[in-house]
Amino acid sequence: MALRELSSLEKFLGLKKPNKYSTQGDRKAPVLQSNSGPGLVGLVTIATHLTQEAKRPDLLGKSAEERAVVQQWLEYRVARLECCAKEDIKSILKDLNTYLEDKVYLAGNHITIADALMYYGLHPVIMDLAVMDKEKYLNVTRWFDHVQHYPGVRHHLPPVVVLRNRVYTSGHH
Repeated sequence: MALRELSSLEKFLGLKKPNKYSTQGDRKAPVLQSNSGPGLVGLVTIATHLTQEAKRPDLLGKSAEERAVVQQWLEYRVARLECCAKEDIKSILKDLNTYLEDKVYLAGNHITIADALMYYGLHPVIMDLAVMDKEKYLNVTRWFDHVQHYPGVRHHLPPVVVLRNRVYTSGHH
């Protein structure tokens, strides 16, 4: 899955020449092949490198604090989401929902690579959520819908339908 995410990230960043990737180890860590020595290993390392290669430092955070928050969410993406068990998903969504209560994006008021990689990682989860769960995790759903409509993010992934209007009973007109 990480290889597809990196391919999508390359497109989002506007990189013209696709890189060569492989995986290593039991956890299939992505490896960016290099002509000049050993490859770069790991989703966060490669994503950060690609962002710098694309000359998009704004996507890594605009201030020292924002860069730290982006790094925190990239680590969270790998540590919590990459290899989580099915029963951990609700806990992750609950934590993310609380965090996003007063935020547009994970690290502030503009999109970062943390948003893109969390979006790619959560896409299959959100895709499978029932309508009730999408309403239960309303902040996650709002953030997810916002990110999926950001130009260049979605690429190969099918759009996830998010209900925008609640259905009220006749007593609530």
